[in-house]
This record gives sequence, structure tokens and C-alpha cells, in this order.
Amino acid sequence: MIAPNAPSATGAGRREPAWVRRLLIALALGFLGVFLVIPLGAVLHAAFSKGVRAYLSALAQPDTRSAIRLTLLAAAVAVPLNVGFGIAAAWAIARFQFRGKGVLLTLIDLPFAVSPVIAGMLFVLLFGAHGYLGPWLDAHGIKIVFAVPAIVIVTAFVTVPFVARELIPALAARGPEQELAALTLGASAWQTFRRVTLPNLRWPLAHGAILCTARAVGEFGAVSVVSGHIRGETNTVPLHVEILYNDFHYQAAFAVATVLIGIAIATLIAKSLVEWRSTRWS
Repeated sequence: MIAPNAPSATGAGRREPAWVRRLLIALALGFLGVFLVIPLGAVLHAAFSKGVRAYLSALAQPDTRSAIRLTLLAAAVAVPLNVGFGIAAAWAIARFQFRGKGVLLTLIDLPFAVSPVIAGMLFVLLFGAHGYLGPWLDAHGIKIVFAVPAIVIVTAFVTVPFVARELIPALAARGPEQELAALTLGASAWQTFRRVTLPNLRWPLAHGAILCTARAVGEFGAVSVVSGHIRGETNTVPLHVEILYNDFHYQAAFAVATVLIGIAIATLIAKSLVEWRSTRWS
């Protein structure tokens, strides 16, 4: 219980001098302007510097279309894989006690601790021509590294934590009471999971999937190591932007970069909508 004379946080904030509030707001807006708005404006200005026709022409190039398709393909495979893994891992960690639980949590966070470039090198060491599995894969005509499968694998690896880390605290906070009640009333384990557990996780699950998608689309380091930079075949959008820039096609590079900006903005809008809906339903 709060004492009647205890100052509230809102009241304490209102007693701050006006110049302090204005200074903090100015600093925040200035930081966003320097590190977000100005770079974003520079990208858009460079992308349209030669007109709309040149902008559309850059996006219509075969290599650009191939990079967009590959980026969306990698995300379309990696995100469902991580959604399935995240649900299973969160269920196991939040509902059961078992040996190695701490190890599992550590492994889930491993992609946060390991540089994406190092992660890419690890997969090259595993699946490359001179790697541990390379000779066997080559003998059976299976190509992983410098091909689409490696891009999908590393994209799935770097995005592993996002869904699981959203679902674990959500499951732990809700507790097992509703699920136990459903089981007591005769529901099967699958019915309980489908009709009780999953509906309670819809907003954390959506939030984690959105973050996972954003990370998958923008991944550069790990994909750069395993892709081989084959134009029109193994270049994702971030890699294609780098190649265009290095080849002095600046307007085309910034034009393709706007694709990532558009995906980022769509991700932020979706994230805000999910947070708003989850607040209303909580």
C-alpha cells in the first residue's frame, strides 16, 4: 500500500525544472536525428538521385530480383524452423525440470555471443570441401557451402534465440494452472497445448516471429562467409548492396538498400501493432 503523502513517480517528474525536460527531449531527438533520420534521408536521396526511372530500373535488374528472392526464401525457411524450435524449447524449459536445463538456455543464447562471421566459418569448417563432412557430401553430390542450403542454415542459426526468448518468460509468467485444469477436465495433452497453451502465447509468438524475420532479412556476416558471393545465385540483398557499392554503382546500391528499409519499417509497424494488441488483451 502506498502512503498517502508518498510522492508518485509522475509527480516527481513534474517537479523537475522545465529546462531539464526540454534538454532531455532535445538530446533524444538530436540523437535520433543524427543516427537515424539523417542517414535514412541520405539513403533515400541517393536512391532517387537519378530519378524514379533509374530507381525502378535498379530494382528490376535480374541480380537484384534474385537477391530479393533468396533473402525472402532464407527468411521463409528460417522463421518457421525457429518458431517450432522456440515453442518446443520454451515448453520444455518453462514446464519441466531436467538435467542440462541451464546448458540448453546457454545454447539458445549462443548466437548472441558468437560473431556471425565466426558462425559462418564454423559451418564452412563443418560442411566445406575440406571440412569434417565435406568429403562425404562431395562424394554424394550434395553441395551445402557456397550454395543456398548454407545460407538458409546460417540464417536459421543466427535467429535461433528470438522466438524462444520471447516465449520462455511468457510461459513462466502464466504458470501451468490453466493447463492442469484442462487436463483434469479430461482434455488430452495435444488438446491442452492447442486450445490452452498456444492461444495464451499468440502475442509473444508473433512478437518473436517478427523480430526473427527482421534479423533473418538483414543478416550479413554469416551469409557473407558461406555464400561465395555468386551473383544471381547466392547473393542476398545485403550482399548485393555491398557488391553494387564496391563496383561504384552507388545509385543502384542505395536503391536496393531501400528494400531493406521498407522491410525494416514494415517490421516496426507490425511490432508496434502486436505490442498494442497484446497490451489490450493482457
